[in-house]
Formats: sequence, structure tokens, C-alpha cells
Amino acid sequence: MKTLFLQAPSYDGFDGGAGSRYQAKREVRSFWYPTWLAQPAALIEGSRLLDAPADGLSVQASLDVAQQYDLVVIHTSTPSFPTDTLFAEQLKQRKPAVLVGMVGAKVAVDPHDSLVASKAIDFVCREEFDFTCRDVAQSLPLASIQGLSYRLPDGEIMHNEGRPILENMDELPFVAPIYKRDLKIENYFIGYLKHPYVSIYTGRGCRSKCTFCLWPQTVGGHRYRTRSVENVLAEVKWIRDNMPEVKEIMFDDDTFTDFKPRVEEIARGLGKLGITWSCNAKANVPYSTLKIMKENGLRLLLVGYESGDDQILLNIKKGLRTNIARRFSEDCRKLNIKIHGTFILGLPGETRETIEKTIEYAKDINPHTIQVSLAAPYPGTTLYKQAVDNGWLQENKVINLVSSKGVQLSAIGYPHLSREEIYHGLEEFYKRFYFRPSKIWEIVREMLMSWEMMKRRLREGVEFFKFLRAHEA
Repeated sequence: MKTLFLQAPSYDGFDGGAGSRYQAKREVRSFWYPTWLAQPAALIEGSRLLDAPADGLSVQASLDVAQQYDLVVIHTSTPSFPTDTLFAEQLKQRKPAVLVGMVGAKVAVDPHDSLVASKAIDFVCREEFDFTCRDVAQSLPLASIQGLSYRLPDGEIMHNEGRPILENMDELPFVAPIYKRDLKIENYFIGYLKHPYVSIYTGRGCRSKCTFCLWPQTVGGHRYRTRSVENVLAEVKWIRDNMPEVKEIMFDDDTFTDFKPRVEEIARGLGKLGITWSCNAKANVPYSTLKIMKENGLRLLLVGYESGDDQILLNIKKGLRTNIARRFSEDCRKLNIKIHGTFILGLPGETRETIEKTIEYAKDINPHTIQVSLAAPYPGTTLYKQAVDNGWLQENKVINLVSSKGVQLSAIGYPHLSREEIYHGLEEFYKRFYFRPSKIWEIVREMLMSWEMMKRRLREGVEFFKFLRAHEA
């Protein structure tokens, strides 16, 4: 079938198409690559990937494109599901014969209710959906396709047997050629990465057991399955040779640094290719490995610190203590590796005192930039079950994770700490971290290094202040 993979129109700045744990409008307008859609698109000859939010396409313009296809696969999430469903219904009104499916964590953990929500949704894919989408596009009988839940002509909903987890990650084709063919890479902008950048995965799954993290608990699993070093370096070389405008590659694996010998081998290969790169990392990478990474083109690490309180880190099964994270941060400083640190407010065990402790902790370890999120109990995660079991969240109620403008809300509240206090703790965190003379000077000094950085930081600053105003409101 003529197939379209679609990130449907949504909030301005909403980056739900990526492996984002917090699908919401960002402090600074940003878009991750829709890698989870690019992967099955690479398996289906003649398919197209359309990222409507990144392209700034309206609903009508997106419908004009979508109605040209026989099969439309929409990536959805808990926050975007209502608008994605509305888009599917409008598409069906235009072209009743079109087959509409949905993929993503939301439908993976709740396939039955997702199909019940609207007759416009013909099927949803569970588990890893790359080959499930391929089988549907090849017009195989729906009843024969593993990992598929679908609606029969009489309205009955069927759930096929699950699809086994993909073991040989080298079976997946490169996503970079799909980026080049279908996307406008200048639209993908992340405040802490060089522009333009490209992000890819070198494996799936995460061995960490963090109770809040969406993807390992819903789609990817906890076993880290990796592409071969040769396969990864071959795609990076393809990017270097075919997308010369790319200034940085981001490896978006949940914990790219888990297997130290593999990371060191990839790093040495990247060094030979002359690539500038960044990656996700847990705050426990030894100095020796960090040194090899830095010597071979590493520029920045995206690190989930989450909290400055050790009991909270224990509560969420982070598998890390603040003293280890402090030493790691100091090692990065010695090696001149920049860090974009992420923190979460409202996790189990949070109090006014622990919020204060985390703010001071962030100021002390002083990442170059930070992202502060609010605890988001996505269905399918341990955090969601805890929130329901303890009365922090009412089950079967609408989970308001974002406002009508896409700004993240505090969905969890405690008897001793209200949702409103947690919500406003976020802007307090940002102000106290960034509005310090030392941090202001650090950013100004960076701006003075180049006119390009000057323009970029000024634009981001305007967006950041707009975000704070919207959040305070």
C-alpha cells in the first residue's frame, strides 16, 4: 500500500515524535527527529515520512497530504492522543477507504481502549512496531500479523499474539537516508546541540529500572540490544558523506554509555571519521572512558540527575547516588565535556525541603544547561501504578499532563505537597539556576565567541522568558 508515516499537527513546539520522556512544549522551541517513524519508513519502499509540527503544517495542509495515501500510520502519545484521534476522524471523512493506524507508547500499553476511543482508528501496533507496520503495508492478512490489535468490519476488536522483541538490531535499515529524503533537517533544533544536528539510535532498551521512564517500560524493554559497532560507524560515515551540513550527531539511546568497551570502540571509530558528537549518559561513567570519548570528538553529555536527594533516587530506582554523580560531574569539568542536566520535581518522596535540596545540588554541580520537568505518570509505568495505588492520581480520570497550550502540568500531588506547589517549583528552579551572576557570565561569554551563538542564545532567551511567563500564569 502507498504508505504515509505521520507526526500529526499538534502544539507549537510539541516534540512528541521522539523518544521524549516528557512530551510537552519546551522551554526553548525544539524538535527531536521522529526516529521511531523513520525506522519502519525505511523498511517500506515508496513510503513517506511527514513531520507536520516540525514543518509547521496546519491540519488542513496535513490532511491534503494524508488523503493521497492508502495507509496512514500516526505516532501518538498520551498528551497528543485526543488531537491525533481528531485528525484521524477528519481524514476518514475526506477519504473513508484510507486505513489508519497508530503507534507509540500510549497505544502499546492500552490497545483496546485506544481502538474503542474512535472508529477512525483501524489498528494499533504493540511492542516494537517496525516489522508490524511493514506487514500491514504489504497487505498481509491482519489476523496473521504479530503485535497487531485491530477492528473487524463488524466492529469487534481483535488482539493478535505479541511480536517477539527484535534481537538482531543490524536487521534494521539506516534512518539517516529517510531523514535526508523526507525531512528538512534545519527544522530540528535542540538548544544544547549544534545546529543542524542529527540523532540516531545505536540500540534499544535500557537496563536501568527508573520508575518514571516511559520507553523502556512500554516499547523498548529493559534489555539493551545494540547494533554492531561496524553498523553504527557505517551510518555515521553515510551521514558525514551525504549530509555535510550536519555539525553534530546525537546518540539517543537511553543509556549509550552502559557497555563501556563498546562505547570506547565506537568513540575511537568516530574520532577517525572526524565527527563531533554527543550522547545520553548515566552519571557514573568512569574517568578513563570519558577521556577516550572526549579525545575522539565527544562534545556534550545529556545526563539525568533527576534529584539531589538520595532517598528520592532510591525511591525511583535510579541506581545512582549523588556522591557518584558529583564525582562524574567533576570529571567532565576536568575534561571540558559540557553537560545538559535534567531534573524532575514531584517524584515520590518529594517535599519542600527536597525541592530546595535539588535546586542547591544543581547549582553546585552546575551543568552548562538544564531541563526541569514535572513527574509525569504515563500509563504503563511503575510511577503511574504507584500514583494510582497511593491516591496521588485517580485512575480512569483524564490525565492532564499538559495544558491546552502544551505546557507540562503537575499530575501528581501529595497530602504534604500540592500540585500547585510542585508546578511553581519549576519556574523557581529555573530562575535560581540561570539568574546567577556566574551563570549569566558563562552564557554571555559563550555568546561573545561567535555571532551565530549570539543570535541563537538571544532567540532562546526570548523563548525562555515567554515560557516562564506562560508557566507562571
